[in-house]
Amino acid sequence: MYSKTKALIKKQLNEGVFPGVAFAFIEKEKIEEIVLGKKMLVPQPEELQKNSLFDVASLTKVVCTTSVILRLVEQGRLDLDAPLKKYLSAFENQQITLRHLLTHTSDIQTWIENRNQLNKEELKKAYLKLQPGKNLGKVVQYTDAGTILLGFMLEEIYQKTAVEIFYTEVLAPLGMKNSLFLPAEKIKSKIVPTEVLTDGTVLQGITHDPKARILKEEAGNAGLFTNLADLEIFAKMYLADGKDYLKKETIALLLTDQTPQHDGKRSLGWDLKYTQDEQKRPLLFHTGYTGTFLLLDPNENSGFIFLSNRVHPHDNRSLYLAKRDEILALYLKEKAHKFRKVV
Repeated sequence: MYSKTKALIKKQLNEGVFPGVAFAFIEKEKIEEIVLGKKMLVPQPEELQKNSLFDVASLTKVVCTTSVILRLVEQGRLDLDAPLKKYLSAFENQQITLRHLLTHTSDIQTWIENRNQLNKEELKKAYLKLQPGKNLGKVVQYTDAGTILLGFMLEEIYQKTAVEIFYTEVLAPLGMKNSLFLPAEKIKSKIVPTEVLTDGTVLQGITHDPKARILKEEAGNAGLFTNLADLEIFAKMYLADGKDYLKKETIALLLTDQTPQHDGKRSLGWDLKYTQDEQKRPLLFHTGYTGTFLLLDPNENSGFIFLSNRVHPHDNRSLYLAKRDEILALYLKEKAHKFRKVV
């Protein structure tokens, strides 16, 4: 499958864009998995394994936080256009809605003084005070603050920590048995390291995102450690119209622009990409800062899972983003050819 995309990924690996990569193509009942390169370079090189766990960063948003919210919407327990304050009483603003946060149209002003030096309670209080700017509902501006606040909301609804909710409402029902949060010391050796901090600390089994590191079990934006096998379970649920977890109607809804003005190319939790053919069909897409992404096409029962450790040992974001976009463009071109729908 996708021989040109595979060749490009191998080329980028050899160029040092990422030390290691595990990726999978899903086409209906067929899955092709490829694992290449190094799990780590420092303190000593080690080969990447198929079952290695990655810090998937913001994929946590769609796998966990968004999944729980979608189920609550299906149950009639949440109104997407209600103010967040209705469900999170401590949040000070009364205009920002769940839809704003899920579609990144809240224009929330996220600057927090000395953010990474605050403790968990101080950081939580600071998020609860955030206010929108003048473009509320009008402009898409990606931010972690939205899912952090939505995580706090889930905690108020369930009266449990976000991580407890994610285990009971997502990972357990879907059978994602390899996935975890806040790994125990004995598990950390199985995890693909991310960045080497300025003090020499290698982040291995410690969440890369600094906000999630502080918030720990209350972070709704990042913190999930998972692997190809479990993300295939998650992807196949979406590709099977929700497969007893989400409703078919919910999957269909996600494949439409859900921004307030329907012009932002964002769905609920998900970004929208489009096929490179005459149909320009919507696809569900999300990335993770550490070098990960998911691209799902429920209409064709097709998906692309990509896990890399591109921040190890150092973060060269601008290079990676350009190279990632090359991979996506080539994949979508091959996909269009595969279904003989090239413009």
